[in-house]
Amino acid sequence: MGEGINLIVIMLDSLRRDHVGFYNEFRINGKVVKTPNIDALAKDSLVFMNAITGGLPTIPIRTQLFTGNETLTNRGWQPLNKEDVVISEILERYGYKRGLIADTYHLFKPGMNFHRGFSFDWIRGQEADAWRTGNHSKDMKRFTKPAMEGDHIWCSLDQYFRNIEHWKKEEDYFPVQVMSRGIEWIKRNKDSRFFLWVDSFDPHEPWFPPEPFLSMYKDSNYKGPELIHPKYGPVDWMTEEELNNVRALYAGEVSFVDKWVGEFLDELKELNLYETSLIVLLSDHGHPHGDHGKIMKTSDNLYSELVNFPLIIKPPEQIYRPMKVKGIVQTCDILPTILSLLGLGKESFNMGGENLLPLLKGEKLRDVAVSGYFGEGHRVIRDEKWSLIYRPSGGHELYNLEKDPSEKINLIEENREVVVHLLEKAPKSLFDGPVITGNIQEAYEFEDTGVRKYL
Repeated sequence: MGEGINLIVIMLDSLRRDHVGFYNEFRINGKVVKTPNIDALAKDSLVFMNAITGGLPTIPIRTQLFTGNETLTNRGWQPLNKEDVVISEILERYGYKRGLIADTYHLFKPGMNFHRGFSFDWIRGQEADAWRTGNHSKDMKRFTKPAMEGDHIWCSLDQYFRNIEHWKKEEDYFPVQVMSRGIEWIKRNKDSRFFLWVDSFDPHEPWFPPEPFLSMYKDSNYKGPELIHPKYGPVDWMTEEELNNVRALYAGEVSFVDKWVGEFLDELKELNLYETSLIVLLSDHGHPHGDHGKIMKTSDNLYSELVNFPLIIKPPEQIYRPMKVKGIVQTCDILPTILSLLGLGKESFNMGGENLLPLLKGEKLRDVAVSGYFGEGHRVIRDEKWSLIYRPSGGHELYNLEKDPSEKINLIEENREVVVHLLEKAPKSLFDGPVITGNIQEAYEFEDTGVRKYL
């Protein structure tokens, strides 16, 4: 390990961990969702099997990744603070060339500053990015239902179609642009010590990949609307066939992104940079598809399909042998781990996250993970066996993840001692903050000995 190691981070927004073949065999309409290129990287890597996202969603998680600190109770959807010490500025002091290639348009909206310390290349047009004006040729009725009219998602989709009206070929699609420009940046800087952050908004919605990916997992008999960007919340406005088609569209987007991750990694190998670089592939969170009656990312939908995320770290020159790593991991732990692998562990001294490398020796760093949204009352507390979902208005849920990984059987009534144990292990500070303050006392009261009463 040392300060001369190149660092490449590949962020794939909203990638469900259970859709990555190395983690899980997931089927849509009897077809296994394929991610052969991510799987191949995983076989060369440290693969963290129990990574749980911290403060959701997109922007607060980027803040955790860039700073190594938790945001759950103190930071919502907002720019970096001027006091934040961020990864780009840390590596600048050690002579790294630093690049950010992104189509995640939230990063470059007016007032945001997540490009701080980077040379940057923004790829415009994702989702509701207010980029292109004029008309588009898409029939909105093909992609929506009457229940969506007037919803902000309808307007978002209308803007998206304006943004992509000029597309003619696969190379126009966003994952291709992101990965291709990433390789161009590396070719320009390969003779220097470099750090590149590639931030792909896909497989985030809208799910509209080119063929053959658009139809790859679909039911050939489906004749309904192509709901490439459903509205948030309950799925009661969709038929089961429509929801199944949404899942197929998402899976197709995942496989399309995987193809271009493979193109990116193949280029690294051609440049003789694959073996010698520290490569991190991850997502910020997953994506619910009606698994528990709701679709899209909402603050009360804190099940595995949202809070689990893939985390794959390939050290340079096989410093560590490839392995599946057990133990609880949270988003804020990733930067301290990266810095340790770069030989710069001293730079994480004031970070709240943990260096995860002791997990490789079987050590335990965290008893539980806590996740949720800043300013919202819902929280999930998880260890490797149990998941407790706390609801500020009651109706709490407890699931045995070993016996019931899909979280269908609520066992809270017959396992009160597990609830007390999880509450005792959870950092109490992660229940502070707006909305939650006061409400948590409705769930339990503390004495020196821990939790005294559970509601």
